[in-house]
Amino acid sequence: MLGIVAAVLFFVSFLINAAEISTNDAFSSTNVMLLGLTALALHVAGIGTGWSRRR
Repeated sequence: MLGIVAAVLFFVSFLINAAEISTNDAFSSTNVMLLGLTALALHVAGIGTGWSRRR
């Protein structure tokens, strides 16, 4: 699930950068890209995958 969130954040970051949309400092394309990288790192670490191995 976090992999999909990361892909959406990367796409939004690309749109902000490609369209040269002026945003405030908190919603810049770099910050959105870093949020995407954080979500991708959590996905690779196994957090938010939806699978559990509880006994």
